[in-house]
Amino acid sequence: MDLQLKAIADPTRRAILYRAWNCEVTAGEIAAGFDLTRPAVSQHLKTLAEAGLLTVRRVGTKRLCRTDQGEMRKLRAFLDQFWDGKLEVLKDAAEASARRRREGPKHG
Repeated sequence: MDLQLKAIADPTRRAILYRAWNCEVTAGEIAAGFDLTRPAVSQHLKTLAEAGLLTVRRVGTKRLCRTDQGEMRKLRAFLDQFWDGKLEVLKDAAEASARRRREGPKHG
């Protein structure tokens, strides 16, 4: 999981994952969309592949890349664990605040 989190921390790598989300794209097509050298893009592709977020397959001299949506779902499920607890706390606080407003000020 640490490799995946580190991989998506970079905005260029996130953009690569978006580009390769729905279909296979060649490494050259990916590189053409960035103001980076091909070796720099290759390094990003390697990082994503090592993290398991991008599949890369060779067809002749081409490298076809595609986001591994299954791994992305696992990553999202991991991250959702953090939100679920925080959202529950927020929900409880909002409900408590609404109850206090309905009950009005207490006089003692």
